[in-house]
Amino acid sequence: MQQISVARLFDGQNWQQNVTLTIDAGRIHSIQPADGAVLQGTLVPGFIDVQVNGGGGALFNTDTSLEALRTMVKAHAQFGSTALLPTVITDSVAVMQQAADVIAQAIASKESGILGVHFEGPHLSVPKKGVHPEPHIRPLSAAELAIYRRTDLGIKLVTVAPENISPEQIKDLVKADVIVCLGHSNADAATVQAALAAGATGFTHLYNAMSPLTSREPGVVGAALADPHSWCGIILDGFHVHPLAVKVALAAKPKGKLLIVTDAMSPVGTSQTEFDFFDGKVIRDGNKLTNLNGNLAGSVLDMASAVSYAVKVLGLELSEAVRMASLYPAEFLGISLERGQIKAGAAADLVLLNDEGLVQQCWLEGQTFIETR
Repeated sequence: MQQISVARLFDGQNWQQNVTLTIDAGRIHSIQPADGAVLQGTLVPGFIDVQVNGGGGALFNTDTSLEALRTMVKAHAQFGSTALLPTVITDSVAVMQQAADVIAQAIASKESGILGVHFEGPHLSVPKKGVHPEPHIRPLSAAELAIYRRTDLGIKLVTVAPENISPEQIKDLVKADVIVCLGHSNADAATVQAALAAGATGFTHLYNAMSPLTSREPGVVGAALADPHSWCGIILDGFHVHPLAVKVALAAKPKGKLLIVTDAMSPVGTSQTEFDFFDGKVIRDGNKLTNLNGNLAGSVLDMASAVSYAVKVLGLELSEAVRMASLYPAEFLGISLERGQIKAGAAADLVLLNDEGLVQQCWLEGQTFIETR
């Protein structure tokens, strides 16, 4: 048994003051009034990031190893992320298989912070490919389907363009316990609606790399905003989406259906200023990443900074910003009984924030990952 006493706690639903958490075997056993000294700051549920390409200098596409996964987890834990979906950008079948194999190892050995895998592509739209390598964009074949049907990968999420994958194929993926997201798509709204009807439940980085909302063709953006049941990931770094566009999404989507993602690349948590990316390079300018053509190429965003942006720029309450980074991703992934809330029986994934929103400590299943700085 271990105990953590804090001045303030947001459990995902309600605020509590001066409480002690008792943790047993990595899970929260009880929450009681504190009797004695407490840590100053605000304890919140650990953040869950469903789109993480890299961190700590490691990029998952180019280093499909357990050590790379551990490096990514450590880098993002500094900023409050306690659970990740390592993300494979559009690549060859061989790289996808290697990534799947190492994810299976991580799941089998219960590696801290690894929930499963996100395959962002390769079944995307060339006109909306962003920085995804066009030579690897392709239809769904038996080779990829065999990977998606694996039962040893934990949570499986696949981003597809609905114009390049049929509703029947989406149904097959859903039957294989795959969470299907729509993104990197130039589809019309009717095609998107057919994909949603077939079982797609999410949209990858809303507004970015998708057909826009216009008066006579709502596009992917319009279909995403109009659908009350699906979840939308959104990148809150000030570069990918204008704050007014975020406010439109917040107004349009039911509460709980907009969640923060980072789309983080390898420089997160490092001073890295550039890195090789397929046959080109990605350059860091402050907190902005672009390829040599000036196109956005992922981000150096961390979840704590995104939560702070939601509060300071968008004017959200801290409680709602935290839910967008913890409870709502957990609900999207179907794990809200386990994560995204601080309650008896849940995993002890916890983040202590100071009054400026900076991470002071982080616990993954009760294990201290970083000490007070």
